[in-house]
Amino acid sequence: MSETYNRARDREKLVDAIMPHVPFDGWSDAAFRAGAGDCGIDVPRALNAFPGGMAEVLAFNHQRADAQMVGAMVRDETGSLKIRERIMRAVQLRLMLVEGQREAIRAGLSFLLLPENAPLGPKLLYGTVDAIWHAIGDRSTDFSYYTKRALLAAVYSATLLYWLNDKSEGHAASWAFLERRIADVMKIPQVTGQIRAIVDRLPNPLSFLSRDAQRAGVPFSMPRRRRLARR
Repeated sequence: MSETYNRARDREKLVDAIMPHVPFDGWSDAAFRAGAGDCGIDVPRALNAFPGGMAEVLAFNHQRADAQMVGAMVRDETGSLKIRERIMRAVQLRLMLVEGQREAIRAGLSFLLLPENAPLGPKLLYGTVDAIWHAIGDRSTDFSYYTKRALLAAVYSATLLYWLNDKSEGHAASWAFLERRIADVMKIPQVTGQIRAIVDRLPNPLSFLSRDAQRAGVPFSMPRRRRLARR
């Protein structure tokens, strides 16, 4: 009796089989075919699992590590730690999960610079930093939502590049570098608070229209200023 087709299982098997070939063949069709052969999946079936080819394989591998990081953070029960410590733990976990893929990641950075893959890089980076903020318990939906993700994207990207070339024992140099970069993220509440204060002090441009309308005897109701939502 033939095995029941399971696309999700095929995707997992293919990625695990393809990844060892990437350091030698790059994110190429050759790596894709070699991995498919290794796990006994013919090419048409492999393409059914990943119709987007190696770009889709890369995205799947990246997003799988994001999900594993979130799961690890839940199991670690880091809620008692300070935000700074939780961010550092999440980034460390995310990088340690792909410890054996450093050469593939280097090749992936070049692969993502190709014009046809250019939109994928920012999408994956955003997914990672969004997953980190959610993993540490941040549920903000206000002004700081995008600021937090933009700043953490810069921190994560810089740390990733440093980590890829770090030869220190236990990546101690990378974690020290990360800790320094996280200091920037921790400035977010002060920055957003200052911006809110500035916005609240700005004159409402509609007030001038209201004044002119009243002078002309035209009924005009000026809407109230909507304040930025606070956490």
